[in-house]
Amino acid sequence: MWTALFSHLREVHKRSAVKEDRIMKPLTEASGHKQAAGAASKMTVLQSPLGLRSILTSLVAFFIVASTVSLLFDRSGQDEAQVQLAVEQHQHQEVQLKKPAPAASVDEQKSVDRASLRRQGQQAQVQWTSELLDEARDAGDGEEEEECNWSLGRWVYDNSSRPLYSGLKCSFIFDEVACDKYGRNDTKYQHWRWQPHGCNLPRFNATKLLEKLRNKRMVFVGDSVNRNQWVSMVCLVEASIPDGRKMRVYNGSLISFKAFEYNATIDFYWSPLLLESNSDNPIIHRVEYRIIRADRIEKHASVWRDADVIVFNSYLWWRKQKADMTMKVMYGSFEDGDATLDQVEMVDGFEIALKKLTEWLGTNINKNKTRIFFAGSSPAHTWASDWGGDDNNKCLNETEPIETEGYKGATTDYSMMDKAKEIFATLEAKGIHVQILNITQLSDYRKDAHPTIFRRQYVPLTKQQIENPSIYADCMHWCLPGVPDVWNEFLYAYLMRK
Repeated sequence: MWTALFSHLREVHKRSAVKEDRIMKPLTEASGHKQAAGAASKMTVLQSPLGLRSILTSLVAFFIVASTVSLLFDRSGQDEAQVQLAVEQHQHQEVQLKKPAPAASVDEQKSVDRASLRRQGQQAQVQWTSELLDEARDAGDGEEEEECNWSLGRWVYDNSSRPLYSGLKCSFIFDEVACDKYGRNDTKYQHWRWQPHGCNLPRFNATKLLEKLRNKRMVFVGDSVNRNQWVSMVCLVEASIPDGRKMRVYNGSLISFKAFEYNATIDFYWSPLLLESNSDNPIIHRVEYRIIRADRIEKHASVWRDADVIVFNSYLWWRKQKADMTMKVMYGSFEDGDATLDQVEMVDGFEIALKKLTEWLGTNINKNKTRIFFAGSSPAHTWASDWGGDDNNKCLNETEPIETEGYKGATTDYSMMDKAKEIFATLEAKGIHVQILNITQLSDYRKDAHPTIFRRQYVPLTKQQIENPSIYADCMHWCLPGVPDVWNEFLYAYLMRK
């Protein structure tokens, strides 16, 4: 029996060495193993066996691994039909695999996780530092540049110059943000213009931007919110390019928009946690237990290494979805037998990822070629009580921005942006500047600008969802045309300054 077991476990280990990413699934956090959550925060996953006791220990460890992997594959089999449907409908769109919790679970979460998360958010919320505010200066003359800040202002209804493009006519728009295409009749959200106090944002000019990008490559790196901004950028420029002189190309995690006349490329690369992780699949990535590899970034970095402009965004995946949510951090490798797993707070995982990214940039970036941007945190509007509404409705049926200047949602964590700026500042000594796109508060005002229910649903709605639309309302991404267009106006203005 032991011989057969050892043979079986050796085969499992052999397969894990061939495809390590499969082993990157949460090995000790599978359903039915909740007792592991109370284990020590750091544990050795594999060790090289030495002696009889070590052999027996390794056999037991491998047996646990094999059982867990089996459970994970069994669970993935149950989701296979939904995933296949999503892939067939749109191979490169984000898929929500989990069904919403029943009403009782939603109420329970409101009474437990919501209160806890809100307290944590309020404790973490800080005022912008003067240094961070200074990052958003106008591109005018010296005197105006010293006095004006793009990030401080108000939304002005503008029915003449907005929207900057038609969502119905943009042939490259994605269905999860094409709100008017999917039935949103109120299009007022498209006509709000961001007006900074004391100055104006430079008017976006697609032709000028394409000239700036002639023979160059811009790449957006991050999660679905960053993809939201990438889609906005593509829609902003594509109308200026004749048919037949542009195209979109998919290649796994990489989506490329090409403007042939300018030999310009605008890419999006799916890398939600920046480091290698068990969420790297652009289709199947909604895992409950997230794992990052603390010392592994090169696989992703090789994709953006030659870029002339890089726009990073990585906040959404570091937010707590429930009060006790943590990030698993893997060190070492299974091939070498020295893999270990730490369990840290989400914000600590965020810091680990940024430090590794900064280390890579400091060693590999060409400061004379590449311009680097890091987008601010994109707020969600999930709790309507923040602005005096009913939490049961989330952001559903909202049609006006929040007018209270200085409003900050309870869970919009500005401290994470301060942490990002602090870490990236260490690159200044090497002559490398990471520009923060300070778009958080202006986006916080826009509770009216999310897709809610007006987007393509890649998985059929349940009876409960149909009866209560707020359950599946998307209050995290943004309708287009809309708020991400302003983010790209910021980006455009910075690029035109130099």
